[in-house]
Amino acid sequence: MLPLADTLRAELAAQVRAMFAEPSGRRSVTPAPQDQRLLPKGSVCFEVHADVTTMMAGGIAALLLQMLHPHALAGVWDFSNFRHDMAGRLRRTAAFIAATTFGARAEAEAAIARVRRIHAGVAGTLPDGTPYCAEDPKLLAFVGVTEALSFLAAWRRYREPLMPRERQDRYIAEMAAIARRLGAGPMPETRRSAEAFLESARPALAVDSRTREVARLLLHAPPPRPALAPAHRLLIEAGVDLLPPWARRMHGLSRPLPAVPLVRAGTGGMGALLRWALAAPKPA
Repeated sequence: MLPLADTLRAELAAQVRAMFAEPSGRRSVTPAPQDQRLLPKGSVCFEVHADVTTMMAGGIAALLLQMLHPHALAGVWDFSNFRHDMAGRLRRTAAFIAATTFGARAEAEAAIARVRRIHAGVAGTLPDGTPYCAEDPKLLAFVGVTEALSFLAAWRRYREPLMPRERQDRYIAEMAAIARRLGAGPMPETRRSAEAFLESARPALAVDSRTREVARLLLHAPPPRPALAPAHRLLIEAGVDLLPPWARRMHGLSRPLPAVPLVRAGTGGMGALLRWALAAPKPA
């Protein structure tokens, strides 16, 4: 019989891994040796993307930022089944990041090709008649920048507050390399230039009834399992907390100041617990 701690570890790890199962039933990514991956050996992405808690919180922040862009929102609104499967959308995003970060080069390239095929069929018009297209390089750059900055912000807050600027810039450059393979461009390659890019995009961002509906479904999506409800709620709050102040104001998500330390302390503790659960037990 396994010791109680090992049993709890195994049960928690199984629940967490189930959250990232591909909705299509495609097998999970098996990490390849670093020299066989798409990104070069020693990439900062390998470390950042291995932390479940920061990636989930950062992913929620990225989605909230992306839906502020009318063209990105339109693609989701017109072509996604987000109303019925928000969790599936989040899992597909996580699966893509896993494949392009940890999978063998061929697996990563296949994941990129699948996304490009999907993007090729996503085009239409906004309510005001403006055309949009998911293959637009500038739109893809906006999506890529918001993801990179959100994941980096989560990592710095909960794992590496004193992360050297050189490592931050390397991370942004690595994420830019993936985004360019999806057709994005031009892509900033430093944290400062990525932040400047996002700032320059602000005049094009907006909130309307469709934005509020998608945000509502994201922020109030049910947990993947009832037992995970407290952790699920905490991660959503942590994602909102990662947003730039101007983005929180646009979404109407201001919060009492006393809540912020509680969210950050709880998320940090949960991250430590999940790292313990997912770590391979040491041999006796």
